[in-house]
Amino acid sequence: MNKNRYNRKNIGQILFLIFLIVGTVLIVRKQRNMPYQHDSGMIFGTIYNVTYQCDKNLGEGILAAMKEVDNSLSMFNKNSTISRINRNEHVEPDEMFLDVFNLAQDIAQKTDGAFDITVAPLVNAWGFGFKKGKMPVQNQIDSLLSITGYQKVKYIKTDGKGEIIKKDNRIMLDCSAIAKGYGSDMVARYLESQGVKNYMVEIGGEVVTRGINSQQQPWRIGISKPVDDTLNVNRDIQAVLKVTDMAMATSGNYRNFYYKNGKKYAHTIDPKTGRPVQHSLLSATVLAKDCATADAYATAFMVMGVEKAKLILKNNTEIMAYFIYSDDSGKTKVWYSDTIRQKLAN
Repeated sequence: MNKNRYNRKNIGQILFLIFLIVGTVLIVRKQRNMPYQHDSGMIFGTIYNVTYQCDKNLGEGILAAMKEVDNSLSMFNKNSTISRINRNEHVEPDEMFLDVFNLAQDIAQKTDGAFDITVAPLVNAWGFGFKKGKMPVQNQIDSLLSITGYQKVKYIKTDGKGEIIKKDNRIMLDCSAIAKGYGSDMVARYLESQGVKNYMVEIGGEVVTRGINSQQQPWRIGISKPVDDTLNVNRDIQAVLKVTDMAMATSGNYRNFYYKNGKKYAHTIDPKTGRPVQHSLLSATVLAKDCATADAYATAFMVMGVEKAKLILKNNTEIMAYFIYSDDSGKTKVWYSDTIRQKLAN
């Protein structure tokens, strides 16, 4: 009697395991057969590309997620939260703005001000911002430096209402060095809310990946060679990284620049000197858990240069970097974090 009961129990367990295995195989097969969708277009003044595995197109939701970021952080959108703050209107910052503002202030402190969202007037003065200026002279730079500095703005909440407080009403905020990365994060968050497990989001070169690509392999993201390319037509690749479940952002002075009197002026402005940076670092690629963080650090490293950036990386194990720079003889060299070595594609 006990033996029969024992046999029936074993048979039940075996049948359960068979059903479990068959069910798993069917789920995996369905997942592999599910098509990959692709959406692309223009947002934030740049191109976006989103590839994701799903049985339906999510283009409308993707665009809505990006427009929500645009409504909060775009200086080119007159009705955005940041535009209203720059006009000194009394406006309570939305959740997205506060997410980016708090992260920006944290990274500014960790990089000793190399990343600074109050640099907008200087960026505009040099002709790279949302307002086009002419090349400033030194007394103009000094005047603009007096209203530059992340310590001069803060978020204060009183009686249940929050507001951005500036030490000088002429201070203007510019989140362009972090907004594209944050936008990629928000699209990724939307895709995950729809149950998407495999995707690659790219907005203006700022990338978030999860899972695998349509070839059942890790996503492969290229790092462009830092060749002067204002038209963004250069497709020469310096290196390819296998990026999965991570974000990646690149900053460089080879696409947004101009020449005047034989001298090159690039768009990365040093918040301390008020001038375009002049050093050997040509391109900084950063990998992090989220793209807003990667985006901000990539900009900060372009301001700091190779050696100072290495010190930041030494004390922050949550980010890794790939630098392209020129040595004293003008030859192109690379340096990368030890943790990136395993991500280099052969």
